[in-house]
Amino acid sequence: MEQRKENKMRTMPEGRLLLGMSIPLCISMLVQAFYNIVDSIFVAKISENALTAVSLAYPVQMLMIAVSVGTGVGFNALISRKLGEKRKEDAVAAANNGLMLMLLSALAFCLFGIFGAKPVFGMFTADEEIRALGTTYLSICCTFSFGVFLQIGAERILQSQGQNTAAMASQLIGAVTNIVLDPILIFGLLGFPKMGIAGAAVATVAGQIFGMLCCFMMLMLGKFEVKPSPKGFRPDKEVVVSIYRVGVPAIIMQAVGTVMNLMMNALLIAYTPTAVAVFGTFFKIQSLAFMPVFGMTTAAMSIIAFNYGAKMPDRVLRTRKLALTAALCWLSLGMLCFLLFPATLLGMFEASETMLGIGVPALRIMCLGFPFAAIGITNGTIFQGLNRGLYSMIVSLIRELVVLVPVAYLISMIFGKLGLIWWAVPIGGVVSALVSMYFFGKVKKEQIVPMQAAQNN
Repeated sequence: MEQRKENKMRTMPEGRLLLGMSIPLCISMLVQAFYNIVDSIFVAKISENALTAVSLAYPVQMLMIAVSVGTGVGFNALISRKLGEKRKEDAVAAANNGLMLMLLSALAFCLFGIFGAKPVFGMFTADEEIRALGTTYLSICCTFSFGVFLQIGAERILQSQGQNTAAMASQLIGAVTNIVLDPILIFGLLGFPKMGIAGAAVATVAGQIFGMLCCFMMLMLGKFEVKPSPKGFRPDKEVVVSIYRVGVPAIIMQAVGTVMNLMMNALLIAYTPTAVAVFGTFFKIQSLAFMPVFGMTTAAMSIIAFNYGAKMPDRVLRTRKLALTAALCWLSLGMLCFLLFPATLLGMFEASETMLGIGVPALRIMCLGFPFAAIGITNGTIFQGLNRGLYSMIVSLIRELVVLVPVAYLISMIFGKLGLIWWAVPIGGVVSALVSMYFFGKVKKEQIVPMQAAQNN
């Protein structure tokens, strides 16, 4: 069994391998995006203020995902490399230490949910209704965040071994749970109390916890090469450092989105709260386009990390080329949908005439950055698989903080027009794509070409 799995990662044609590993992950990520959108659709039926509150809470939720996914990327890549090097015990140690880090991170967000949610909302709006709604929603999501942390941790252990179908199943189970509970708890159906925005939060964490339980059950009962085991476990400083060598840049890379959203919300709310709702809605909708790319590039990262550890550079390069081509095609299609149907997309969120007036041109402008984002995302994931997570972090920082936010503020100061601020999004995408191509040239020259030369000698 173990040899067969190794042969698949080592010998299967890259296109077929990437497709087979990507499909479950892409479906899983699409489901994740879909049930996030469903949350907002149901919340929008409460009121536009409720939608604005959820949009203001979204950056903190993004930070939670950034920490969980970034840490998961760290031990996913480490497990894959150790399996490629045929060091199973080291791979198991990476899984154990990775889950320990997930639990500690969940504890930190739990404390934030209890003590920090209300002060955060007080910083961004004086509207009492928005503050009350947002505090309720965010405190529940953070306090019970152990579900999402442990679910993502277990999924990454499975994905590092090419077992993406099991990870997809847990996502589907969690998503269906959330989608079913949303209307029941928000509107008080089937004899349940009407909980409003608190119901949306409870449905979210319930789905995450149920998905976590199912994922661990599949992981522990299945015949997989690497399983976490508490027996004899001791925290290992060297393993933790190895995880965070890739994981911290990945966390920062994703967390910059949180900072960017917070700063953009502070800028946009000065014009109108509706602009915040538009910006938050855009990021929810765009996840339908981006999540499959994240799923596909995560599969590519596992393949690349394994084959880099196995000293097979040609497979590394072919996998990267296939992943980049697929990402460009998919996000170009996504851009076309945003250009042609912006009013339809916003209409899913009970958009008022005011929201449509602001949102339709905004979506058409911001989506122009999609193809450039495909280049940056793909290259960034490849850097993680090659243990160059710092490059991924720099590319993300350039896209969302070094370029996007300053450009948005400059446009606001110089022109004072809300409609021009949206151009900062595609501008950030263009600059980061160029930087990522430069870094890929360096990585290829320093890591891949010498390995090819050693093979040919």
